[in-house]
Amino acid sequence: MDTIFALATAQGRAGVAVVRISGAAAKAVATQLCSDLPASRGMATRILRRSDGQVLDHALVLVFDAPRSFTGEDVVELHLHGSIAVVSAVLRELSKTDARLAEPGEFTRRALENNKMDLAQVEGLGDLIEAETEAQRLQALRTVSGELGQRIEVWRSLLIRAAALIEVTIDFADEDVPVDVTPEVLDLLKQVTEDVDDQLQGFASAERIRTGFEVAIVGAPNAGKSTLLNTLAKRDAAITSDIAGTTRDVIEVRMDLGGLPVTLLDTAGLRDTGDRLEAEGIARAFSRAKDADLRVFLIEPGEDLGVLVQDGDVVRAPKADIRRDAVPSVSGLSGHGVDTLVKEVTQALLSRSQSAGLATHERHRSAMENALSDLSSASVLVAAGPDQYEIAADQMRIAIRSLEAVVGRVDVENLLDEIFSSFCLGK
Repeated sequence: MDTIFALATAQGRAGVAVVRISGAAAKAVATQLCSDLPASRGMATRILRRSDGQVLDHALVLVFDAPRSFTGEDVVELHLHGSIAVVSAVLRELSKTDARLAEPGEFTRRALENNKMDLAQVEGLGDLIEAETEAQRLQALRTVSGELGQRIEVWRSLLIRAAALIEVTIDFADEDVPVDVTPEVLDLLKQVTEDVDDQLQGFASAERIRTGFEVAIVGAPNAGKSTLLNTLAKRDAAITSDIAGTTRDVIEVRMDLGGLPVTLLDTAGLRDTGDRLEAEGIARAFSRAKDADLRVFLIEPGEDLGVLVQDGDVVRAPKADIRRDAVPSVSGLSGHGVDTLVKEVTQALLSRSQSAGLATHERHRSAMENALSDLSSASVLVAAGPDQYEIAADQMRIAIRSLEAVVGRVDVENLLDEIFSSFCLGK
């Protein structure tokens, strides 16, 4: 396998830049820039030189022998001064060696191939790199640490035990088997089924933490929706005007609320209109409001906008700055009630996020649902008696394969290019 190299830190100016070299010839390649490498798992400052002896940089050099490295291969890291000129010069010199520039995600792909990580951990690493909020960071770390893989290994062990009990009964079908295995097998299947189902119930919340919750601001024209959005965003994200129907399309603003990623949606004012463009905006507003995780309604008491208020939605009367009644209200213009509104929305979303499971990607959900279907079939077959045991054992093996696919043990080669294409070169 080729020896590869790449910048492992972000491009651009920085105090430090890290260039990573991995592969069987990693140390031989590194010695072409500095002749005296530190011992394995050691570090030392070294002068890096071009082949003609010209100094490239003063660097901190670290060496990791296989398999005790990120990739499972020999790895050398060069910690450089982080200027664009220094990094470019070192990369040019490395390109003259037998090593080649890494493909996106190739270091992590080698870690997967060398069993340093499972596929779910790889996805978690990608999520960690992309994390913008505290909730995303914590969720990604759970995946990177291998919690999902550990849970799947528990399920796999239980199902292997159940299948083995069935296989023993099949193998000794012509002999007297002193113990009826049906109750134990059904109990094992029930344990796995309930646990997998619990994780599936938490998928929606986990996916929302990863991709972001959507909160739609809904109301009649001139209810102050755009002004409220601008106040929450702390910038002029939407045009505001006294003219009704100014907002024609859905305006989106990304925010961090209580550590959760949230996209605020400013929608067109809901009303009957003969204006074709405004009508299209209103149709989009209805659609996005319907699909949003939570809606903030700016409506007068008793007002009907044609969108049902659901449990967990937040309702406020608009224009608190000019109201004289005691109705809970908010005003983006004066700021009245904004802090209370933000706290209520944040608390509602935090409450929903508490149910997040370990499955965070659609691929995980699909594999678990397939396994759940196979486990249901297996339970029915086992309960039907020994005549159905052989088919039941097949269903269990299919369920095991579905679960193994989550962590990359089977049938995932076609997914790898897609997953790693989103990684940077140095990962």
